[in-house]
Amino acid sequence: MYLIDKLDNGIRVVMEKIPYINSVSVGIIIDCGSKNENKNNNGISHFIEHMLFKGTRKRDAKKIAETIDSIGGVLNAFTGKETTIYYAKVLNNHIKIAIDILSDMITNSIFKEEDIEKEKSVILEELYMYLDSPEDLAVELLNKMMFERTSLEHSIIGTEESIKGINRAKILNYFTENYQPENMVISIAGNIDERECIKLLKDYFGPFNSKSLEINKKNESKNIYKFTNKLDYINKDTEQINLCIGMEGLPITSPKMEALMILNNIFGGSMSSRLFQKIREDLGLAYSIETFPSSYKDTGILTLFLGLHPSQILKSIKAIDDEIKNIKENLISREELEKSKEQLKGNYVLGMENTFNRMYEIGKSLLIFNRVFTQEEILNKIDSVDMEDIKEVINIIFNREKFNIAYVGKVENINDDRIKEILF
Repeated sequence: MYLIDKLDNGIRVVMEKIPYINSVSVGIIIDCGSKNENKNNNGISHFIEHMLFKGTRKRDAKKIAETIDSIGGVLNAFTGKETTIYYAKVLNNHIKIAIDILSDMITNSIFKEEDIEKEKSVILEELYMYLDSPEDLAVELLNKMMFERTSLEHSIIGTEESIKGINRAKILNYFTENYQPENMVISIAGNIDERECIKLLKDYFGPFNSKSLEINKKNESKNIYKFTNKLDYINKDTEQINLCIGMEGLPITSPKMEALMILNNIFGGSMSSRLFQKIREDLGLAYSIETFPSSYKDTGILTLFLGLHPSQILKSIKAIDDEIKNIKENLISREELEKSKEQLKGNYVLGMENTFNRMYEIGKSLLIFNRVFTQEEILNKIDSVDMEDIKEVINIIFNREKFNIAYVGKVENINDDRIKEILF
């Protein structure tokens, strides 16, 4: 069972006791990501994530690392389009150290000017690494196209110009505005004493921003998502073409999310999927082909990624188009539906045997839905998906008027008009 509480300053807390293991995962999930940014400060959420490891009033960067290393733990963070998470995984007898470290980073980081300047170089190197990856470039270009003129179009890492323009004043202003108790969830999963954890959280996080600011509801009301046919590319001297087809998906809050996940498994999201079996196994046209949904609070997309030689592009596009026509006309079989349900349930249950995944799952659920779904509820939602749900999702996903195409490679080898003729 889950224990849900709230600290006096407004930070929500969710905990799950798992008595038969020896570890615990602690996460601080912030309702803040690149969606909160604008063109001028793009990348600042990710920049702050880096800076929280650079020193506090109690510890410098080396001491932060040494403290967690000395107990054999893991300390890390990542930034997304809508959230940022800081987490530690340790043996359960070291829970106090994990909470101490995370609270120190969140409440006491000093953002020294010299550290900011040094970290700019580090993050720019990270950016250049992504710019050298045609796969990442193709996915990023597709996101920019599909979410054009909304806050979701912003890259998580930012641009070279925006990263160079970040300074201490911008960081402090953004941090103060977004790292508010109302925007935070502390999630803990593992072999814990719930009473002890609540006491520790009150001691370490209770004083944080006890006088909360009026929260700006960010950009949700300003975003209008309109998916229309677009094709774009980045000319790059590569042997392969890395191509993405973007389709309208579902928001994470949709009651049809489980149907989307089931359909994704069948269409292109696994090695037994229709696309993988046809494009790679039967026709031998590509090494990499997969589909994956990206779902946010208000919208979502389904991305089909394809990496292959330019000479195989049109054959592959035609084969993909045939599968789309087939699934729209004939839906899926009852056998496919049941197999995909078992696959999805198996993936979910196996994932929940990891304390990090359990911590993250219950924390995100509380942040987004302000409640936690039990594992039994999740499995029941999967089991309840029927053919009508699948049909409804198919009609949303495979609407050709909303397809977008992005690719990276040698553009002279690609017949854009023919691709558009087939897919649009």
